Amino acid sequence: MIFTSRNPADFNEIIATFPLAAAAEVSENCRVAHDAQPGWAGVPAPARGRVIAQVGRLVEANKEALATLVSREIGKVYAEALGEVQEVIDTCDFFLGEGRRMYGQTIPSEMPDKQLFTFRNPVGAVMIITAANFPAAVPSWYFIPALLTGNSVVWKPAEHAGAIALAIAELLHAGGVPKDVLRVVIADGPTTYAGLEAALAAGHVDKVGFTGSTAVGRKLGELAGRHLQSPCLELGGKNPMVVMPDADIDLVIEGALFAGFGTAGQRCTSLGTLWLHRSIHDEVLARYARTVSNAVVGDPFADVLYGPMIDEKYLANHLLHLEMIQPHHSVYGSTGVGQITADNPRSGFIGDPAIGWFAHPTIVAGVRPGDALYANETFGPLVGVGVFDSLDEAIELANGHGYGLSSALYSNDPTTIWRFRQGISAGMLSINNSTSGAEAHLPFGGNGKSGNGSRQSGIWVLDQFTRWQAMNWDYSGKLQKAQMDVIDLPHDPGFKIS
Repeated sequence: MIFTSRNPADFNEIIATFPLAAAAEVSENCRVAHDAQPGWAGVPAPARGRVIAQVGRLVEANKEALATLVSREIGKVYAEALGEVQEVIDTCDFFLGEGRRMYGQTIPSEMPDKQLFTFRNPVGAVMIITAANFPAAVPSWYFIPALLTGNSVVWKPAEHAGAIALAIAELLHAGGVPKDVLRVVIADGPTTYAGLEAALAAGHVDKVGFTGSTAVGRKLGELAGRHLQSPCLELGGKNPMVVMPDADIDLVIEGALFAGFGTAGQRCTSLGTLWLHRSIHDEVLARYARTVSNAVVGDPFADVLYGPMIDEKYLANHLLHLEMIQPHHSVYGSTGVGQITADNPRSGFIGDPAIGWFAHPTIVAGVRPGDALYANETFGPLVGVGVFDSLDEAIELANGHGYGLSSALYSNDPTTIWRFRQGISAGMLSINNSTSGAEAHLPFGGNGKSGNGSRQSGIWVLDQFTRWQAMNWDYSGKLQKAQMDVIDLPHDPGFKIS
């Protein structure tokens, strides 16, 4: 089957066509990577680090071209696309030196003539499966540390971002990563699952990494669990932003605009529900609605808040989520709801909505527990707004849906900030900042429905792609038994000062 990748802002433009792999091809790529892994692990870690440095410089030299491809293939605003490519560069810059810092430990033994050590070893062959919304940055969170630590990688990108993935793979190979050590295979979801299932059964995959929906994450977690593997899962979010009475409202509006509608709301860290203290609810809602209504939407190469949905299916899902709006809700944010068309226009729209998958920004006020909009990730330009009366209530509302990826609090009171930090279940917390905006050297990941506690980025991701090995070296010439051959130096337990 041939997949055609189209520009979602102008679906008459074909970006690329490529064949979708069969399940046997997926598993065969895993076998090839598995066989190539020992040779790559045998390359000294500092030399692997130099390869990562070379990749980073190549990505930097091709930054504008790669960002342009990101904007054309998935419709991300060009300024955001540049930032995404910069994150790949930053990730390379962070890890290029980790080859010289893959520290183990030397530990004193409780017995003489014996030493204890720990070592980091690569897990083996890794299969990573990534989504279309961050087609460059998020995959790099997997493959850069995985390669640096001596693993081989099979990367299955989203079909809608296939051209981006192939371009990135070319940069990695040009930077010195052997082609059998990093392989890209493009396939649909069911085929990928079948191929991975076969590869796991054959012992050709030692670690699975997945970024995507909670539903698919559960299936992959169960599959990996059959083989006693713990996958790295970065899943969906219903990210709360809590606004206290002492907040800087100008900052709130700016942060909520970017968090809710940047990338057309197609981020795992996009704002889910804006929780406003009752004393400021009406003022903030009115300002937010006015700001969103005045924001410019359209051509991703123009000065716009956001561009198109990634693909027609993403728009279709967004339209289904709009059916969650109930009679007790109030709707704000645009001159219409749903798809932007000539018959359902968006004021100030830039471009031709007839040739792209564009959606109106939508604010839904009156969200409360029990609503489908409260409990479900919506992944589109749709933000809920709710009200609370106390910090404890806000924390309960922020946690109640079971997601735990990102969160934000707007307040300048230290006590409020620390109490919120202690109470929030999210793996990431921003104070007076957007729910979106990861930095390459800070741990990224969620809890509950948002993930299994695994973390990407920074030094913390090393634990996903290495396993600790403990070694004891006894050079005493005799068998010494820990906890049995105890050295007890003479002492006087009854001694008292006279």
